[in-house]
Amino acid sequence: MRFFSLEGKLAALLVGALLVGCAATALLALWLPPWFAAVAVCVAFALPASMLAHSATRPVQSLMRALSGGVARYRDGDFSTSLVEARRDEFGELVAAHNELGRVLREQRQNLIERELLLDTMVQNSPTALVLIDASQFVVYANLAARALLNDGRAMNGVAFDELVDSCPPALRTALIGHQDGLFSVDIDGEAETFHLSQKTFRLHGREHRMLLIKRLTRELSRQEVQTWKKVIRVISHELNNSLAPISSLAHSGRELARRGATEKLAPVFDTIEGRARHLHGFIAGYAEFAKLPQPRIENVVWAEFLGGLAQQYAFRLVGEMPKRAGAFDRAQVEQVLINLLKNAHEAGGAGEEIELMLAERGNDVRIEVRDRGGGMNETVLASALLPFYSTKRSGTGLGLALAREIVEAHGGRIALANRDGGGLTVMLTLPQRQ
Repeated sequence: MRFFSLEGKLAALLVGALLVGCAATALLALWLPPWFAAVAVCVAFALPASMLAHSATRPVQSLMRALSGGVARYRDGDFSTSLVEARRDEFGELVAAHNELGRVLREQRQNLIERELLLDTMVQNSPTALVLIDASQFVVYANLAARALLNDGRAMNGVAFDELVDSCPPALRTALIGHQDGLFSVDIDGEAETFHLSQKTFRLHGREHRMLLIKRLTRELSRQEVQTWKKVIRVISHELNNSLAPISSLAHSGRELARRGATEKLAPVFDTIEGRARHLHGFIAGYAEFAKLPQPRIENVVWAEFLGGLAQQYAFRLVGEMPKRAGAFDRAQVEQVLINLLKNAHEAGGAGEEIELMLAERGNDVRIEVRDRGGGMNETVLASALLPFYSTKRSGTGLGLALAREIVEAHGGRIALANRDGGGLTVMLTLPQRQ
């Protein structure tokens, strides 16, 4: 037990009071009966003892009130005060802990304020327009880009969102009142600007809020368009050079043979020229087909008849049961997709008898999988295989899988590629079962 601890102080006070009482009782017992002396001492020392107890506990009571007030200030968010107390007991340690807690809370609040200022600076200067709307459809927060786009640069906090929407151009108004993400174009200063709208709903302070993110995509789309055209030009130039160079060389050789009168050697020259011209025609026709893909004409398709026609083109093994309902898609387009996928599967290098076609109903969708046991694809090829003009084949145009993706997405479906366990590739098509 430490002497300067609260326990030590109380023990010293009690021992002192006991010694004084015993001494007084012994002194009075020289003239009075012992019991009367003890009673007289107790009566005489009652008032001084209470005054001593009050004097001893008054600093502790004052300190407790100060601590209670400090906790109340912390509860109200005021961390600026500290207690001054030079006690060397447990209450002194409690005061030190209280002051340390206040220091930590002050530092955390300062760090939080600095982070909020940094975040607000970043959001305010972001080119993406950000608008936060509460459950009552009033604007809670809007950055500079949102003010410039929706309110001519004026502040928007507290403004009814419906009033802002009513003054927007029709395309922007239609996008804002909807609750779906998407692209839209707006004429600004006589120029068409393309935007992407993203909406998120979440709860803040127990209330539902909606956040709108409007990103200007015109420049990005222009860059992507330029890059795409450059890639198209490179691919077409490469293919044209591969065909025109030998045609030019063969034409020169044919002229020399004709000049020498060796007409019997002209037939192979013309055959080669015809072959290169036919290849070039097919190459250009492939690009034209990709660029002019018509909208699908949905019709009911009997699966048995449809699969029988596929089997006449490329062999495969059917896995699973045929859907009970008839298919609902553009027969010619989907047949073109599956023929191309089966052709790729046969060219993948695996055994022909291991090529599988699986059909399965998934709620309102039908899933079609084409599986092979070839070499599969690495991660880089998987990520780019569905992009136009991307091909790993030396003579490929990069349009087969891109055209398949275009057809499937035009039907409202989706396409995905994945490597199989044990080797090989699976191409998955998901088509809606519309009747």
